[in-house]
Amino acid sequence: MTIKDLAEKTGYSVATVSRVLNDHPHVSERAREEIKRAVDQLGFQINTNARQLKQHANSILVVVKGTSNELFAEMVETIQTLVDKTSYPLHVDYMDEDCNEVLRAIQLLREKKPLGILFLGGNSRNFRKDFEKISVPCVLVSNDASGLPFDNLSSVSTDDRQAARCAMDSLIALGHRKFVIVGGDRTVSDTGRLRYEGCMDAFRNHGISYDEELDYQGVRFSYQDGYNATQKLIANGRPFTALFAAADVMAIGAIRALHNNGLRVPRDVSVMGFDGLILSSFLVPQLSTVAQSAQEMAKRSVEILIQRIEQGGTACHESVPYSLCQRESTRRIDE
Repeated sequence: MTIKDLAEKTGYSVATVSRVLNDHPHVSERAREEIKRAVDQLGFQINTNARQLKQHANSILVVVKGTSNELFAEMVETIQTLVDKTSYPLHVDYMDEDCNEVLRAIQLLREKKPLGILFLGGNSRNFRKDFEKISVPCVLVSNDASGLPFDNLSSVSTDDRQAARCAMDSLIALGHRKFVIVGGDRTVSDTGRLRYEGCMDAFRNHGISYDEELDYQGVRFSYQDGYNATQKLIANGRPFTALFAAADVMAIGAIRALHNNGLRVPRDVSVMGFDGLILSSFLVPQLSTVAQSAQEMAKRSVEILIQRIEQGGTACHESVPYSLCQRESTRRIDE
């Protein structure tokens, strides 16, 4: 007799039966009593060797796109805490942000045989091309997958385009008209593309001219790349009073580059980030940013994935609210 047979006999899910057999605390007393009674009545015995050999087949896989994304680091910490309260082992895999996260997941599916996958970051083109090869429940975290035709792919995200437009509108309201943007590589990052589009929406709405060739740098989501991109923007010689960075890590790198070039924040240049990292509120000056809740996105993603693993159902898509945090790195200027 297998755990699956025991689940069918008792009417509980395989995951619930597994929790009881492993003495996990997060099971109702009624379920625990009924399953243990069935174990005694049916003479069920756990095959310890088989369980050890197949432990990875009961796991949840997290595929993290990018090795320097601090927002994802916060999410992984929350995910680990939440999954530790279940009976599922957790496997976290980090990959370069330029790599194909779906192909990597397909490879890990063959090796680890997880019950479900959390994708932290993704490119919609990769999903359109290759995701049909994945059959287990999945959740795409921080990117909206509602436009993708897969019943086993849910998503939890923030409206990146609207949030970036809100951030740019706030800078325009402070009197700024000359901008530069440190953004992501829009060819590989949906997040970078949507946040850029939000900025362009704001420029069009306010009739602000913008030269992408001179005023934009599309780079990786890291401190060093934010620094390097800002150095290039300064070297272009175009005057600007505000810098928008598509991620807080980029904004932090940008502030250092501005400082090294004798530019004061916010006296000479206002800087706005995106993500709301905990670190951003401890900087000097405190970083103005669009804050999205890494904990809430991680929490809902884990809840949705486990529900799909244990109960089935089609994909669902949720949007987590954002908030604009006006802090010390931005200021009003005279027109």
